[in-house]
Amino acid sequence: MKRIASALYFAVLLTGSQLTFAGESHGAADASKGQISQTIELQATVSAIDQQTRMVTLKGGDGKEFTFYVDERARNLPQVKVGDVVRVAYVVALAWKLNKSHKQVPSPEVETEASRANPGAKPSGAVARRMSITASIEAIDLAHGTVTLKDPEGNSRTIKARNPSNLKKVKVGDLVDITYTESVALKIEPAPK
Repeated sequence: MKRIASALYFAVLLTGSQLTFAGESHGAADASKGQISQTIELQATVSAIDQQTRMVTLKGGDGKEFTFYVDERARNLPQVKVGDVVRVAYVVALAWKLNKSHKQVPSPEVETEASRANPGAKPSGAVARRMSITASIEAIDLAHGTVTLKDPEGNSRTIKARNPSNLKKVKVGDLVDITYTESVALKIEPAPK
């Protein structure tokens, strides 16, 4: 998850907008479908910036520093100054529906959306990616409350059912829809006075 968060974080730096994410973790009333989510919010301060090489160093609340290159697509880098505060919100959500899928075969779908700040403004942005797959039920173990799913690439994984009684509603060969969403938002605020 750390590697994905870093990749999305860099993607936001490259595209730069001002979105706020709020997260919560919950399950649905119908246990055959549901969603869980988590929000991680981070704050760092720009401790060094080289506009010529586009290298930026951020210092976290724990004192650790992280230096990275900012691509030219981050069109508002010249507005960033040492002392500016960077706020990042990272949201991960997983949704499932343990019912027969409308699709005929297992398949993946990926959607990506991005937004960025207007030219001349402080860099900010948001990137969201939704990955949906339709997996086939390969095996059901009612005694242990598990189901084995096969993804579109042919990889199998056995998972424990949140509500094992729902395994009686499906059979081997049925298709299941699973959606994974991750999003990150970044906003740079002027240095406190």
